[in-house]
Amino acid sequence: MTERQSKLIKLVNTYQKIEVSRLAEMLDVSQVTIRKDLDHLEDEGLLTREHGYALIKNANDINTRLTINYDTKLKIATKAAEMVSNGETVMLESGSTCALLAEQLARLKKDITIITSSAYIAIRIREMPIRKVILLGGEYQKEYQGMVGPLVRKCAREFFVDKFFVGTDGFIHDAGFTCDDLMRVETMHYMADSANSTIILADSSKFSQKGVVIQSTFNEVDALCTDSGVTQDVLDVLNRYNIQVSIAE
Repeated sequence: MTERQSKLIKLVNTYQKIEVSRLAEMLDVSQVTIRKDLDHLEDEGLLTREHGYALIKNANDINTRLTINYDTKLKIATKAAEMVSNGETVMLESGSTCALLAEQLARLKKDITIITSSAYIAIRIREMPIRKVILLGGEYQKEYQGMVGPLVRKCAREFFVDKFFVGTDGFIHDAGFTCDDLMRVETMHYMADSANSTIILADSSKFSQKGVVIQSTFNEVDALCTDSGVTQDVLDVLNRYNIQVSIAE
C-alpha cells in the first residue's frame, strides 16, 4: 500500500462517506489517480464505492477494522513478527492486526505454520509463501470472518504452541484487556489454553477504549506489542504485572 493510499483510507474512515472530487483536492492529485487508488483498495476489501463517492463498510466488518490506524497496525505486526523464529508454529486470533501479522510472517519468515480461528486470515494469505495454515473449526462469525464456539475448543485442544497472538478492543486500568464480543472472548480463552504465552497486539488508541467483556486479566497476558503512543500510566500498570512490552517505533 502506498503512502497516498494510506492517507486516503484515513480520510474515508474520518468522513465515512466522501466525494472522489474532494479526495483528489485534499490529496492534491487528479480524480483519475484517486479512482485508480479506490479500485485497488476496493479490490483489497478495504472500502466500498458508490457513484462519485468512497465509503466505509460496516464498522464491525473485519475489512473496515483493518483500515483504522492501518499504518500503526502494520508497524505493530512487523514488530510482532520479530518475536517469531523461522520454522515456528504460532496461533493467531481473528483480529485485524493479527491478519497483518500473518502477512508479515509470510513475507519475513521461513517455514511458518499458522493455526488460526480466522477464515479471513486463511484467505488473505492463501497465495503467500507460508508453509501451512490450519483453520480451527467452529461457528462462522460473519463480521469477523472467524470461528467461535465450543468446536473451536475441541479443535484447539489438539495443538500446543509457544505463542498465541491476539488483538483487543479496549483496556481497563484495574481489570485488564476487554472485548466487545463474548463468543470471541471464549474462543480466545480456548486458544490461549493451547499456548505457552499470550501476546496482545494493540495500537495505543485501544488504551482509551473500554469493551464490554473482560477478555484477559493482566495475569493471563505475557507480552504486549504496541506503538509509541502508549502512555506512561499504562506502561506502569503493565510493568506492575511483569508484562513484557515491545514498542513499534
